[in-house]
Amino acid sequence: MSGAHSHSHGLPSAAAGPASARHRRRMLLVLGITLSVVGVQVVGGLLSGSLALLADAGHMLTDAAGVGIALLASHIAMRPPTDARSYGWQRAEILAALANALLLAGIAVWVLVQAAGRWEDPPEVSTGIMLAAAVVGAVANGASLLLLRGGQAESLNVRGAYLEVLGDLLGSLAVIVAGVVIVLTGYARADVIASVVIGLMILPRAWSLLRDVLDVLLEATPRGVDMDEVRAHILEVPGVEDVHDLHAWTITSGVPVLSAHVVVDDDCLARGRSGEVLDQLGACLTGHFDVDHCTFQLEPVGHREHEPAHHR
Repeated sequence: MSGAHSHSHGLPSAAAGPASARHRRRMLLVLGITLSVVGVQVVGGLLSGSLALLADAGHMLTDAAGVGIALLASHIAMRPPTDARSYGWQRAEILAALANALLLAGIAVWVLVQAAGRWEDPPEVSTGIMLAAAVVGAVANGASLLLLRGGQAESLNVRGAYLEVLGDLLGSLAVIVAGVVIVLTGYARADVIASVVIGLMILPRAWSLLRDVLDVLLEATPRGVDMDEVRAHILEVPGVEDVHDLHAWTITSGVPVLSAHVVVDDDCLARGRSGEVLDQLGACLTGHFDVDHCTFQLEPVGHREHEPAHHR
């Protein structure tokens, strides 16, 4: 019997797919709602002269583009694996999330630049139209948040859309507050201040999404997976003497993977218990850490000395 074996507990099937694929219908509804509100706010912003309303419309238009990209990516990610792409196109979802983060950052910069240009000479704003359009936006964004709330914890794409819609809701509320202030006090700069608030709300969300995307692209350990605990669980399996070359990373949202070189005792190899050990390792990691795709190389004691230094 060979001293080294590999074993896989299955790459998630195309039917399971990326987490965002399970929420495509809701994302389509959110896309339709968002585009409708963009139209209302663009017209309202142009008629009222409100930069805050136009900023919120621009933000929502960017969000609509982001949701569209996410939907396209979730469709592409469902394409089956090939010899050239053994994991298929699942990383397309992560690239779409990256595009979303960059779009968010771009719109934030645009809003802040426009607000700075209007500070010294704020234009007159028609508050009636401004408030009506902002209220429509707030109601629509609230409905979209409810649609996306369940999926945002499962998928970076859905989370990106959720964060964008949340920002839209806060932006609409900021516009409403600015309109009320202008009505009550006549302070025209309230519209500019609301624009700045919208821009500053977008930037941290863009960074949060970008950070999560970079963790996936840089193959950081998935959140919720403690490598010390993983190592301890592996060592508890009967017949296992040691473990090294232990790695865990994420292919796309909801698809964590793990690989390790596992040193087993001579009795395990002599009695042909390799398959039993592999099954126990896979069941342990699936049950305790929710990692379904695991690859293990079983090695006899002393084999590690024959491996290159970077494998130790």
